[in-house]
Amino acid sequence: MTAAPAIVIAVLAHNEAALIGDCLRSLPLNDPDVAIHVIVNGSTDDTATEARGAAPGATVHEYREGGKSRSWNRFILDELDTFADVHIFVDGDAVVAPGSIAGLVTALAHNPGANAAAALPLNGRRAAAYRAGTLREHGIFGDLYAVRGAFLARMKAAGIRLPEDLIGDDGLIAALVKTDLGPERDWLDTRVVAAQEAGFLMGAPTSLYAPATWPVQYRRMINYSVRYFQNRIVSAIMRDAGPSGLPALLSLLYSQWLPRFTPRRSLRWWWFDRLALARMSAAAAQDPVHRAPDSASQTTA
Repeated sequence: MTAAPAIVIAVLAHNEAALIGDCLRSLPLNDPDVAIHVIVNGSTDDTATEARGAAPGATVHEYREGGKSRSWNRFILDELDTFADVHIFVDGDAVVAPGSIAGLVTALAHNPGANAAAALPLNGRRAAAYRAGTLREHGIFGDLYAVRGAFLARMKAAGIRLPEDLIGDDGLIAALVKTDLGPERDWLDTRVVAAQEAGFLMGAPTSLYAPATWPVQYRRMINYSVRYFQNRIVSAIMRDAGPSGLPALLSLLYSQWLPRFTPRRSLRWWWFDRLALARMSAAAAQDPVHRAPDSASQTTA
């Protein structure tokens, strides 16, 4: 790319063929100031085909290898050579409420000291608690948030990347934004502003009354546990070396951290923490040097 529009929307999607159409149709598809990119990563279904049908004007990127953080790096830090004023990130299973894109942009315009703006969840049994927490803690939900292009340009220039095996980009993005790419001692919550005019509907919820959703929730709970332990590693790095100390893969540090980790004494988390630690132990035993590169990709407009 040699020029960037005012707003770039990146939709990150993995096996979201059933939901990507609703997601894309909730975006300003016909706004000439908005460029929409769909980053389909590691999908084995028809997500890319559905995306092209729902948003013919969008650019669809197909990456063979999965992983949201890996794909975030690849699109933002590797493929873009210029940055828009505002970059907005959307999960492929989320539906963006009307007016939310403008709400995110306005929130940044009215808060010049902020590097990012966060949208608020509108559905789910804990939506009210999540909204209150976002307002109180200046948090970011990965489903929908905005980052200034100037911040991303500085991130790229500094060579700061998300660890490719990081589960969930939002926690680390929030930390990088709040420290302004510095160590944890530079933390300012006000560098993330909650955009109260922006909201999203989360994808199909799991339910005790819908057995078909149980396997999805089971895998999600394991991922949440892995994320819990990964966050402990990332927090220690941010307190010490800062973003420059982030490794390409967190699994490179697992061997030194795993002896310090034990499952939480919680009926909700103990079993999933055990499975997460087993997965992390297996990852630590692999040699990342011999991983196959993600060389197969396709980009279409």
